[in-house]
Amino acid sequence: MTEKKSSPAVNVTKILVGVFFLAAVFFPLFSLLIKLKDADLEKIFSNPLVGSSVLHSVLVSLAATAISVTLAFILAWCMARTRAALKPLFNVLLILPMLIPSISHGMGLIILFGSNGRITRLLGLSQGIYGFWGIVIGSVMYSFPVAYLMILDILRYENAAPYEAAAVLGIPKIRRLTAITLPYLRKPLLNVVFATFTMIVTDYGVPLMVGGTYKTLPVLMYEEVIGRLDFNKGAVFGTMLLIPAVIAFFADMFCKNRANSVVTKPFVIAKKPLRDALATIIAALMSAAVLYPIISFAQLTFAQKYPIDMTFTTHHIESTLDKGALGFLRNSVLIALAVSVLGTVIAFISAYLTARLPSKSSRLLHLLSITSLAIPGMVLGLSYVLAFKSTFIYGTFAILILVNSVHFFSSPYLMFYNSMGKLSRDLEAVGATLGIGRFRMILDVFIPTLRSTIMESFSYFFVNSMMTISAVAFLATAKTKPVSLMITQFEAQVLLEAAAFVSLAILAVNLILKGVVALVKKLAKLR
Repeated sequence: MTEKKSSPAVNVTKILVGVFFLAAVFFPLFSLLIKLKDADLEKIFSNPLVGSSVLHSVLVSLAATAISVTLAFILAWCMARTRAALKPLFNVLLILPMLIPSISHGMGLIILFGSNGRITRLLGLSQGIYGFWGIVIGSVMYSFPVAYLMILDILRYENAAPYEAAAVLGIPKIRRLTAITLPYLRKPLLNVVFATFTMIVTDYGVPLMVGGTYKTLPVLMYEEVIGRLDFNKGAVFGTMLLIPAVIAFFADMFCKNRANSVVTKPFVIAKKPLRDALATIIAALMSAAVLYPIISFAQLTFAQKYPIDMTFTTHHIESTLDKGALGFLRNSVLIALAVSVLGTVIAFISAYLTARLPSKSSRLLHLLSITSLAIPGMVLGLSYVLAFKSTFIYGTFAILILVNSVHFFSSPYLMFYNSMGKLSRDLEAVGATLGIGRFRMILDVFIPTLRSTIMESFSYFFVNSMMTISAVAFLATAKTKPVSLMITQFEAQVLLEAAAFVSLAILAVNLILKGVVALVKKLAKLR
């Protein structure tokens, strides 16, 4: 699509969207970085705990990333390249962990493998799974669904035509792997690895629960800012956490993708009983591993006193509700709905401006739109504290809506950007020829065509806003607190039964939303 001179309305819209990103992303980041001048860097880095925390973060992130991506590739291959039974069911079960906060996965490990865990006592183990391996396993549980969905998407859109041509020419399978598969997978898999590593290295939920004395940098940052209100030190740690995310950001931008993204022929999966049975067994085992911690939440919620007295009771639910859980759940739902609407509208507008109206300013706007990919939630939350603590939005729902909209913006934006890029390049020209205005084209053509993407964007914003802790931990007040923050509150008070109930409540709300979205999409297809 050739660059054309934009109308004044388009230019004004681009300026407004650009100003939004400057105010909501770059101004807070600048406030964080400028805080570094007040920090005693020599004293901070002379503390051996800082160095060990950085090393711990790198080690657990490397190990968990390797395991998570490997498992995700195996499961994605089973779903995309075999005729395994019960695929729709497995696809739902395998993504359940991404519908609850990461700290809940750490809590699930404590229930099962802690010092008094069910499996620990069943096997007669002398100690729980705290420290390095506890963090690794919890991080795999937390990051696996995201890596799985990314790889599954890659495999679903791989073109079968080159493989069929290679088979006709008698090219050996090992040569097809090196000449076709690896070049296609190189950049997408690199993106998956970097995205997974960044998720894990910046997470504090799992290490906070099962790390014990094995501290990671995000946990150290959380303790310094929440516990000691040391914002100068928090700014230093936050800047350090930006480094891996920024590396991943630029690696994604500059890594060349040599794969052909045009799918001319989808894969036809032949029936192979042994392979399909093995794939079904693998998917079933992984689904069971995913489900067991969630089932344990339900058992824990209704236990009188875990693990001493497992008698059925509703006391913990009643106690949690008495502590204001319904009000905080209402806060979470209202915030999630507002973020979903605001985020989806801005993501749609930004993607339209960058994908359909190419220009130098559009390329700059595209760069602004994907910048939040490189900002961890904890860093963004602390940045907002430093930037907006003296403004009228601080301590209100508005700042929570804004930070979540920015935190989760880039992925929905890229959904719209990629979808709009696949539409005919001549739509605007045809509309102009017929005298149809740009706004009418958006209402009558783009929105109906991208209905599925709009629903997916809405769902993405909602689910992540419901379960996020990192971005809002520094910003919520007693009146605006989301229900997810009750998990950290109960964990600190060793009220695991109450924390388990909150985790189940978040999961239930997200499952309802996912069900509603699936129903709306199905009804839209029937029309």
